[in-house]
Amino acid sequence: MTRLVVVSGLSGSGKSVALNMLEDLGWYCIDNIPAGLVQALVSHSLRSEEPIYRRLAVGLDARNRPDDLASIPALVADLRRSGLRCEVLYLHAEDEVLKRRYAETRRRHPLAGAGVSLADAIAEERRLLHPLIDSADLVIDTSRMSVHGLRDAIAERVEPRSPGRLSLLFESFGFKHGTPGDADFVFDTRTLPNPYWEPALKPLTGRDPKVVEFLEASPRVERMVADLVRFIEGRLPDYEQANRGYLTVAVGCTGGQHRSVYVVERLARHFRQRYPGLLVRHNALQP
Repeated sequence: MTRLVVVSGLSGSGKSVALNMLEDLGWYCIDNIPAGLVQALVSHSLRSEEPIYRRLAVGLDARNRPDDLASIPALVADLRRSGLRCEVLYLHAEDEVLKRRYAETRRRHPLAGAGVSLADAIAEERRLLHPLIDSADLVIDTSRMSVHGLRDAIAERVEPRSPGRLSLLFESFGFKHGTPGDADFVFDTRTLPNPYWEPALKPLTGRDPKVVEFLEASPRVERMVADLVRFIEGRLPDYEQANRGYLTVAVGCTGGQHRSVYVVERLARHFRQRYPGLLVRHNALQP
């Protein structure tokens, strides 16, 4: 069965990196295709017996006509109803990060020009691409992600996903670094006892036995973990029934080092029994 991934997102957020990674993994990739030609490309691939067309990835950006971009969600829905495995991957980043990347590369934003500043170009691009992010199956915030980290994320989440199987990611983060922009659910553990204020535990993480022992001694921690398990278990059938391919759950604490890491590890341990391919990411612990 042919599988199609529509890769879109803000300029400078890593769309080319994602497409290059898919190409390295054996996908047939076409970047900057006119949105109006996606249907023709799919029809051609379905008629062809060439194995190369069984995994297609197309890159769409804001240089398309607004009406054509707005038509993509309906087209994706039609393709799914016809039996095609089709999903939308959307990449974005914070404005300041995008500005810094453009300054470092000295490239011009595709929507910038005479009388249009970089900030205005980014804002206009967000507006034009809104229909795609609103219907995206998987959103990846690359603000704090290296090129290698993005390549790994594509390889771990997009490439191995089996038909009908939900790709589940639990990630920890620190609120002082900002909330992840790619999470479907965000939970706050800052009301739990904080190992940071224990001198012996301060340099450790939520994966260290002494921190685990400290947190598991609190009934509040156990209650929160149990509540989160019940909530997530109650939502999973909705995602599966809607044929959603991805679910990202983010758990935060102040610094992203102790409480959120511990809770994510607990949740992953519970749900890995049902989702053996489950992924874990600790944003504040990344090198």
